[in-house]
Amino acid sequence: MKHHRGGQVDIESVEELDGRVAAGAESLRGWRLRALDLTSRSETLRDTDLAGATFLDCAFAPGDGSYAEDEGALVMPVIAEVPVDVHRSHLYTAEELYDDPVYAQSLDARAYAWLQQPRDADDELAITLHDHAIDTALEAWVRARREEGTRLVGMMGGHALKRGGEDYASAARLAQHLASNHVIATGGGPGAMEAANLGAFLAGASKKVLEDALESLASVPSFRPSVQAWAQVALDVRDRVEVTPGKSLGIPTWHYGHEPPNVFAGAIAKYFRNATREAVLLEVCDGGIVFLPGAGGTVQEIFQDACENYYADASAVAPMVLVGRSYWTKDLPVWPLLQALARGRAMEGHIHLVDTTEEVLDVIAAGAPG
Repeated sequence: MKHHRGGQVDIESVEELDGRVAAGAESLRGWRLRALDLTSRSETLRDTDLAGATFLDCAFAPGDGSYAEDEGALVMPVIAEVPVDVHRSHLYTAEELYDDPVYAQSLDARAYAWLQQPRDADDELAITLHDHAIDTALEAWVRARREEGTRLVGMMGGHALKRGGEDYASAARLAQHLASNHVIATGGGPGAMEAANLGAFLAGASKKVLEDALESLASVPSFRPSVQAWAQVALDVRDRVEVTPGKSLGIPTWHYGHEPPNVFAGAIAKYFRNATREAVLLEVCDGGIVFLPGAGGTVQEIFQDACENYYADASAVAPMVLVGRSYWTKDLPVWPLLQALARGRAMEGHIHLVDTTEEVLDVIAAGAPG
């Protein structure tokens, strides 16, 4: 399987390497060779120019790894006992993370359990390499969306929002509207994040299909006490809907591994380090961010986004839309402080407090390039 990013070629089988060399390739510059058994390819390594090649988790015959480094290649070591592929070249899917019907045995649960164990230097290296690989894959995914002429709109909100409630349904309906001409990006978890990814997943479906999905999901309102039951009813909904899924993105983290990823995000950029994930999530939302009611995490995201807009050039400021006038002025009075912060800055005309879906749609549409 091959992936191309900016002239880079990923080689994921010895047969592909052999084929390219047989076809006349004399240099491996820009190639990433991933998890290959090269113990019987000494002659190939010595007959080709290795400068600028990257070898990730590859096995070499004695002396060949050192030879490759001497020739100018980057040789990354094999890191044992890590549940994830630290050199992966693409984002996750729900099927990868929920790869076992028993959640405790799934990749998602194994990765979280591994993160909770005492870690050594190799483990920290694995975390860094994995998150860098996700960065690279996400950059390529976002670039592809922008080349299609599609902007990303973030939807942030509380993880505790339960299925079956009106707030959950409203978030899903709003996302379905927005996803008709935007890509929806969320924190990838449960609650408001799942509702937004659900609405985006059903962007091309009828309102009735969405309402039926909401009714089915309400049978398991929360991921507590059973992540397995919560995920399974969502997988069942997803599998029986006959519609081309809308594009949407989830950016969760194993730092909050007790909050499982939702299955409706078509692409999942799951990070180990939360600080990296938070910064990236805000950065990719070039079409603006909609903030639904939430608590500590959502408030953090509001002011992290506000900080970026505070210092940004006027051309780089994207809309911030807080949904719920009473909530953001009385329950958690974020709005007055946000107003005071924005006063006199380029961001002042780009912060909005609204109550209705129509108001959100109008703000996001007004923020689109002319």
